[in-house]
Parts: sequence; C-alpha cells; structure tokens
Amino acid sequence: MSTSEFFLIDRYFAARELRRPDVVLGIGDDCALLLPPVDQHLAVTLDTLVAGVHFFADADPEGIGHKALAVNLSDLAAMGATPAWITLALTLSEADAGWLDRFCRGLFGLADRYAVQLVGGDTTHGPTTVITLQAHGFVPPGSALRRDGAKPGDGIYVTGTPGDAGLALAAAFGTAMIAEEYQAYVRGRLERPEPRITEGAALRGIASAAIDISDGLAQDLGHILERSAVGARLEVDRLPLSPALVASLDRDTAMMTALAGGDDYELCFTVPPERASQLDSVAATWDCRRTRVGVIEPEPGLRLIRADGSAFPLERLGYDHFG
Repeated sequence: MSTSEFFLIDRYFAARELRRPDVVLGIGDDCALLLPPVDQHLAVTLDTLVAGVHFFADADPEGIGHKALAVNLSDLAAMGATPAWITLALTLSEADAGWLDRFCRGLFGLADRYAVQLVGGDTTHGPTTVITLQAHGFVPPGSALRRDGAKPGDGIYVTGTPGDAGLALAAAFGTAMIAEEYQAYVRGRLERPEPRITEGAALRGIASAAIDISDGLAQDLGHILERSAVGARLEVDRLPLSPALVASLDRDTAMMTALAGGDDYELCFTVPPERASQLDSVAATWDCRRTRVGVIEPEPGLRLIRADGSAFPLERLGYDHFG
C-alpha cells in the first residue's frame, strides 16, 4: 500500500486549511514539531474504534469520522483541557474514495469547530476498518479535573441526558422501538455525540472530580469512587431522562438504560456544597442541562436508591470491553 498510502495522506489529510501557530511542522515528515505553551500542562488521550465492535460496518462514514474525534475530545473535556492537536492511525480494507471523503467531512467538521489540527499519523491496509486517534490539549497547572478528588458531601452531577445512545443501540438490536419523531435525534446521539469541551473547562476550580460517560453512568461513576476511596448514593428518580427515552421504554428500563447504556459521552462530576452556587452561575450559559443525581458518601460502594428509599436493582453497571 506504499504508493497509495502517500496519495491518501496528500489527498485526504495533508491539505487542510487549519494551521495552528503552535504547529512548527505538521504532516509530511517523520515527526511533527509542536510548540506547547510554557505555562500549560499537556493532556494526552487515545481511543481506538473497530468496525463491528464500536460502530456498525455500514454506518454513515461522516458520523464515524465525527465520533472518532468526539470520543477523544470528550476525554479532554473530562480533564478540563482545551484541545489542540490530533494524530490519526487509519487501517482500511480498501481505499474507498467516497467513504474517505465523508469520513474526513465528519472528522474535520468537528476538528475545525474546536481549532484542532491533525499533525500526523499512519495509514495501512488491513482486514477491517480500525481508527486510532490520539488527542492533545492544554490545561493550566493545578487545575486539571481528575477522578481522585471527590469527598463525602459532594454533589454528583451529570450533563445532558444519559441513556439516549443506549436506546439507539437497543433499537438497532431489536430490543426497543423508537417513535418516528425521535428516531433522528436518538441516532444522532449515538453517531454524533457532542463533546462537552466548554462545560469541562468551566468546571475547573469548581468540580472536585470528573469523568466522561463512555461505558455507562454507573460504571464510570464507580471509577471516581474507586480512585477517590469513597462511596455514593445515586437517586435514580433524579436521572435526567430525555423525552425519547421516556416515550420508548417503561420507566425502570429507561433508568437502567440511563445508568448502564454507555456511549453517551456526557460528563459526570462532583462538586462540594460550598461551590454549588458557582456551578449554578457557569451552568446558566451551557447549551446542555446539568442535573444533580446524588451525593458522595464515606462508605465505599455505589447505592442506587429510589425516591421511596428502596434499592434500585441493576443487572450490569455498563459496557465491558472484554465481557
């Protein structure tokens, strides 16, 4: 694939209009040369998407391109970082010009919105489509959002409406029916998640811990609890369920989907009580809702509680990559 590899790089990835001033040398050499700000920490994350595992093989290529970047930007958002650069390793079974055009439209459409420049990567031939994308961003020293800062008494919050992507997957596998009026919305929530970059940056100095919801709210909140050596009480009747989720599933199943569906790429974060008013102020400008769904407690473990005080059963916490 040596000859066509250079064609692919030049045709689809090198000739981009966006040029950041902190990129000394981008695509076209053995390495990129980058100039990170001296007063910022560099945040780095990487995700891999495999056809038939993380997206349907016949999915819209534009949505695949968008999502490949969005899942990485979501990780940066969960750290309160501002995105800057990406690298891309792309394995393809064939060099389909139409697929690549649409893939790049989705990838660079989102990249341009956040002034993110592709600075390097690799293309290769393989038995199936594999997309590995690494993202880099900046965060002021001492202000990065981490998983290990939650304390007893902190409120637990989520952005958006977790469960919508899980509903889309359930419909795709034939275990849920979605009314026609909600189908485009739900499909968009799965194929084109919106990284909460603005919200993550606004939470610096306010949130005590944060994580993005990729494998399910219950499971990802569990990572905060483990790293912070605390427990939590999550009030399931407070979960922000979208109209699509409520209309498509009975209430218990809707809450289970919001807790364990995965692929939402919303933020779950904790805020000390004394900073709740600061959160109210910054959240008033957000494009998405934020909802308080529980409280951090000293006793380890996650307790899912209904409004009447009874326990809410959950068969699984979320997505298991090797389950």
